[in-house]
Amino acid sequence: MLTIHAADEVRVGWDEEPLKDGAVAVDGDRVAAVGPFTEVTERFPGARVRQWPGGVLGPALVHEGPLPDAPTPRERVHAVLKGGAVAVLEAYVPSPGLRSAAERNEVVVLRHTRTPAIAEGARADLAVFDGEGLCVATVCAGRLVHRRR
Repeated sequence: MLTIHAADEVRVGWDEEPLKDGAVAVDGDRVAAVGPFTEVTERFPGARVRQWPGGVLGPALVHEGPLPDAPTPRERVHAVLKGGAVAVLEAYVPSPGLRSAAERNEVVVLRHTRTPAIAEGARADLAVFDGEGLCVATVCAGRLVHRRR
């Protein structure tokens, strides 16, 4: 099912100028389109629309330190997702249990950090942050895996 994620601002890269009233269309685990909300919704009529009012939607982050403490590997990975990250550095997932939990949740394990960006055809890894910098939602490989209530 195609989903359109829309926000007051969309950034294809965190260092780039925001697109006001933008949207990202997600088809499966891939970005289908990025652009102004009206253009994206016209291009994909009938798509499910998720509005993130007051938020800034951009590429999901890379968690660049030790994973948060939690009772289980799954909970440690989920804590990363709750922060808007969908990738972790290999150095911080040394145990097989932690690596397995990351893989099951489609969290990417990287040897080196990378600069996150949203691009058509790329894996749909998105994060929405409110005006205070708190993660409102995380989309990992096209799936909404965290939504702050």
